[in-house]
Amino acid sequence: MEPVDSKAHAVTKWSAMELDERPRRTGDLASQLATESLDSYSHHELGERIALLEAEIARVRTHRDKAAAHRRAADALFGSPPPEGSGS
Repeated sequence: MEPVDSKAHAVTKWSAMELDERPRRTGDLASQLATESLDSYSHHELGERIALLEAEIARVRTHRDKAAAHRRAADALFGSPPPEGSGS
């Protein structure tokens, strides 16, 4: 049986934790996709890419709708804040 190096395990564990705690990238991946050259893609690959992007759009819309429903529920429960500039 091979001896366990607890220090090596701790370093690996710390690195994984460190990755999870890093700030999210600020770059917009959709913008990066929009600037990518499509010349090297075949007709079939372009069709696959369109399907993938349409699935991502549907996923984002679903998330947006859930967030809006959550916000409406919170507003109904706690009352919505007065509009800015209303003076009340």
